[in-house]
Amino acid sequence: MISRDEVRLRELGNFLRTRRARITPEEAGLIVAGRRRAPGLRREDVALLAGVSATWYTWLEQARAVKASIQLLENLARILKLSSIERVQLFQLALGRPPSDLDPRGEEVSPIMLRLLDRIDVPATIVGRRWDILASNRIYRVSFFDFESVPPQERNLLWFFFVNPVSRGLGQWEKYAYEVIARFRVDFGRHAGDPGFVELVERLEQVSPEFAEWWPRQDLRPLVEGKFEWNHPNAGLIAGTHITMAFSENPELRLIAIVPEADSLAKLRAITNQAPSPPPKLAAVKKTARR
Repeated sequence: MISRDEVRLRELGNFLRTRRARITPEEAGLIVAGRRRAPGLRREDVALLAGVSATWYTWLEQARAVKASIQLLENLARILKLSSIERVQLFQLALGRPPSDLDPRGEEVSPIMLRLLDRIDVPATIVGRRWDILASNRIYRVSFFDFESVPPQERNLLWFFFVNPVSRGLGQWEKYAYEVIARFRVDFGRHAGDPGFVELVERLEQVSPEFAEWWPRQDLRPLVEGKFEWNHPNAGLIAGTHITMAFSENPELRLIAIVPEADSLAKLRAITNQAPSPPPKLAAVKKTARR
């Protein structure tokens, strides 16, 4: 039976062949003398432009078990003029994982994402790669916390749990704060060395004794659904299940929804309906990615 890696490498070879076939030598900056049987780039052309031997590149297309570096893959993406989604596919097939900078243009909450939030009748928010809060629906802002009420540099889930005093009034603070830090650890590892992540951790270590104590433990928790309870000053105890989902268009953006139990949902809808109507929101929210 053919192995998973064999399938992946075979797909990589087919992918590279189709992409070099659509690039002419002139588009790649090569000077060609005489006629060619095929209009696209030859393997030798790609190898020359990428700075590797023709034999090595041939092995890559033949699904041989050769290792491609990140720098080489970036060179191939440039030479073959890959789109952003094609670049991700190249990394997935060559390394079994996407590149570390999936969204170099920054984090953007599109109008359709905001409309989706408005249609969801349970507390929901969209977070970025560093767990910054990018957008929330009304029931989330009324029943859990309104991140628009704090300065932009404080609109972050870790900052909320470890610095904002409101979090400690929710109940079971130590349990949930520790789960948050252990789950964030996973994303920190995926973006190791990212200045934005490092800056956030350094700030938290300076202002939160608990964070400074727990962070070096290196504990990890998966981003899975789980039970969540909190105390609301007007509605009392709210119980439900939180779930995290990624957007296929940009997996760095995640939708976190809290699905309350039936009686808790009735309480949240009641206090949301009684709350003053919020001002109109922007059609889109853009956030510059940190590097």
